[in-house]
Order: sequence, then C-alpha cells, then structure tokens
Amino acid sequence: MNYYQIPSAELGKNAKLPILKLGDSGEVFYELALEMVKGIEENNARGDKTVYICPVGPVGQYPIFVRLVNERRLSLKNCWFLNMDEYLDENDRYLPVDHKLSFRGFMQREVYGKIDPELLMPEEQRVFPDPQDPASLTALVERLGKVDIAFGGIGINGHLAFNEPQEGMSEEEFAQLTTRVLDISRETLTANAIGDLSGAIEAMPKRCVTIGIREILSAKKVRLGVFRDWHRSVIRRAAYGERTAQFPVTLLQNHPDAMILTNSNAAQQPF
Repeated sequence: MNYYQIPSAELGKNAKLPILKLGDSGEVFYELALEMVKGIEENNARGDKTVYICPVGPVGQYPIFVRLVNERRLSLKNCWFLNMDEYLDENDRYLPVDHKLSFRGFMQREVYGKIDPELLMPEEQRVFPDPQDPASLTALVERLGKVDIAFGGIGINGHLAFNEPQEGMSEEEFAQLTTRVLDISRETLTANAIGDLSGAIEAMPKRCVTIGIREILSAKKVRLGVFRDWHRSVIRRAAYGERTAQFPVTLLQNHPDAMILTNSNAAQQPF
C-alpha cells in the first residue's frame, strides 16, 4: 500500500517511527509540556542537570509548561535549554529580538519572561546557536555530556530544525552534520510564509543558523508534535518511507526513543 493511503485507524501500525495519535492540538501540546516538566522533576530529584533541545514551532506547549513550572514551584536552575535554530538577516546576523519572526524574542517574551525569576535558570543556560561561532553549540552539547530530550516539529520537506534536505548526500553523511549557517529551502520559505507572514515569501529571511542533525540524533529521546493539514502526508512518509537525507526526519527511524505526537487532524488521510 502507498503510505499516503494509510487510513487514520491504521496509522502507527508497523511504523518504523512510532506515532502517538491524540485528539485535538491541545492534547499534543499538553503531552509535550508534561514531558518537559516530568523530565526536569526526575533529574532534579537525582541532583542531575536537564538538557533540552527546544523549538519555536511548535509553541503551544510553552504556556502550559510555564503555568506548571510556576504552580509546582519547579526549579529550572539546573536546566539547559538549547534552542534549535534562528532566522538570520542578509549579513548572517540574528534578527532583532523585536522582529516578528525572532525566535529569541519569542522565548524571552513567552517563556523566560513569564516564569518566576526565582525559578528561572541563569541566562547563560538559555542558549541559541551562534551564527558567528556555530561550533560552540556542538562543543557545548559535548561538554554537557547529554541531551535528555530534543523537542520539535517536522517541516514540509521533512526537515528537523533547519536541517534541510541535501541532494546527493548519503544518510550517514547527513547524520554527521553539526550546527551551522545555511540557506533556507524554497519549500520551507513558502510553508513558513503562509503560517507567519500571510504568504509574503519575499519578506521571509533567506538564511538561518541551526543545530545539527547530529546533536538531535544524540538525544536520549526525541518528541515531535504535529497538527497541520499538510502533516498528514509528512508523518506518513516519516514513519513508513525510505530512510534518506532527502527527507531528514526519516533518519529518526533508527533512533531508540523517538516519537511523533499527532492530533486527529494530522492523522487523517491526505487524499
């Protein structure tokens, strides 16, 4: 059977990448937020640090996470949040934090700025990849010695963070790519422009800095939240398609603990 034709009721059976089917998007976001909180609670109880790779997309988990942290008086002092990517301007510099598309601005306003300062980790433990020194994030992951969970979504062309498909590259070569600056693909620009700028492709930043696929694959767990109409096709190829650098999320098929969390909308048949 063509994997695009797998009905919702069968989705997840014999999948090479596990899929957890949930109800509405709120359930997806709640599960992601709960994973974040539980992991920190468990590590705090052991006196161990927590290291997460965090996205800005999906973002629906963050209001829930912030509320739970504040309600439970959950200390983040021993947490490291490594944001996976950021848009850059034409000079390969960060967008200003007040720019509509700035991921740094989003995290400051909607996450760090809403957590009780008594609970918040030091600023140096809130890390974005540096376009002037991309290797520093790869080195930080190695120095920390682990990534507990890599959270994220899946792009329309299967990208994780901004690890865009690479024609002519083997999956083994692609899996070794580390944090770097690169061009954003036309597919990604188009999909993101629809969601973020009402279709204004020409106004989208063309460059980005991204954590490497190697860092993502090194995480003990990977949790990907999906909920859009076009994710119906994406998750089927991710879970049932050939493992290839031309659709990067398929590299997670070999991961020991990776999972896609989908709402009922994205679980439907694409056509």
